[in-house]
Amino acid sequence: MIHSLSDVQSKNIGKNTFVWQYSIILPGASIGENCNINCHTFIENDVKIGDFVTIKSGVYLWDGIEIEDFVFVGPNVTFTNDVRPRSNQYPDTFNKTLIKKNASIGAEAIILGGVTIGEFAMVGAGALVTKNVPSRALVIGTPAKIIGWLNDDGSKMEIKDNYFVDTSGTSWCVENEELKEI
Repeated sequence: MIHSLSDVQSKNIGKNTFVWQYSIILPGASIGENCNINCHTFIENDVKIGDFVTIKSGVYLWDGIEIEDFVFVGPNVTFTNDVRPRSNQYPDTFNKTLIKKNASIGAEAIILGGVTIGEFAMVGAGALVTKNVPSRALVIGTPAKIIGWLNDDGSKMEIKDNYFVDTSGTSWCVENEELKEI
């Protein structure tokens, strides 16, 4: 469903994807199946969005952003793609930002260009992400810092004997700010 009050120029929109009013999608953008693109969004040409993605209102996706499957992007999340922005001066290429499968980004978080947010990671509302977020990390604050590790459903892993244990009983340890299965 593409709302009549949206401006969708791309032909690369998957089946069962909803695009709501006042959304603008440029011709080169690619959006997968079963997505929900809320009102008041803007998606540039060099943007790739996977399947089952939710983009809430007030989100602008600039060239160089890739969002994999099952990602949630909360309202008014801000993405950037140029580390040295100047008026009327455009870089040859923009910073590439990757949001991996099953990640969630809370309302009004800021994601600087060139970072990767790992699988099952969660960025808290209002966080400022200035560096990569490892898979399964829960980050909050300005700048964003890891405060926990997450199960597939987004709940925090338990700590037992100095290890993290997920809901399936798998044990994990942290090495160099990354979660490693034991």
